[in-house]
Amino acid sequence: MPRARKTSAASGRRPELVIITGLSGSGKGSVLRALEDLGFYSVDNLPVDLIPKFAELTRDNTSVPAAALVVDIREGEGLKRFPKIFAAIKKSLAVQLIFLEADDAAIVRRFSETRRPHPLGASRSIARSIGTERAQLAAIRAMADLVINTSQFTVHELREFIGERFSGRRDGSSLAIYVNSFGFRNGLPPESDLVFDVRFLPNPNYIPKFKHLTGQNPAVARYIRSFPQTVEFTKRITELLLYLLPHYIREGKSYLTISFGCTGGQHRSVMIAEEIHRNLRAAGFKVKLHHRDAVQGQG
Repeated sequence: MPRARKTSAASGRRPELVIITGLSGSGKGSVLRALEDLGFYSVDNLPVDLIPKFAELTRDNTSVPAAALVVDIREGEGLKRFPKIFAAIKKSLAVQLIFLEADDAAIVRRFSETRRPHPLGASRSIARSIGTERAQLAAIRAMADLVINTSQFTVHELREFIGERFSGRRDGSSLAIYVNSFGFRNGLPPESDLVFDVRFLPNPNYIPKFKHLTGQNPAVARYIRSFPQTVEFTKRITELLLYLLPHYIREGKSYLTISFGCTGGQHRSVMIAEEIHRNLRAAGFKVKLHHRDAVQGQG
């Protein structure tokens, strides 16, 4: 999930202009509507050559305290001119660039659910279009003040996240924490901010009665917790996170993704993620739990 990079525009006063860009299917429309609800004058798919004039009007029009616009792959060849245009308007305006993205699987699912064609055309697969779009937007992504991976956001959560960030609330409740479990054999979760390897714990997979269960099963959890290294690890990681989280909040971070990995993502990582999730919630943080690789229905 998400990488939030702090800049003067992002962490200081409310920006006069927010430009939203990113991958198709990543939630740009939801972000634009959330900003509109906060009083931003909003425009979707403004041609890039009109952005300087729009920025000028935003700066000079006192009746419009802030504005937001979306520019994306629908612009076609004109998108190549955006980096130069953005660099120019930053010299005279408090502008922030938000780049939205999501994992390929999440984007494919969203296009499947809505049955919308990808803007790059229906002649190629969605997966291939996503790869092409990522490549074409790479330079713009590198310029972004804030990069948000929306894979684990619902529409409501994304709008709530934007509302909290741009409404001026910067207390601990505005730090959204995501705790993941995963299996190393399936690769690292790309949205992770912190990754902890729990493969040093005894593996329930080698016990026949536990093999087809997950770390959510009470018997499996008791087995993993019965080892002193499990108790010590959980205690130390909880203490570390409770030390780190206030510092992340003070630095302006809006969300943090913490991932725990074991071999297959079924037992140890699931149990540890469940434990850390409970501990952080008990400490008053807003935490969401996700088991990426645990087989559904086998907890």
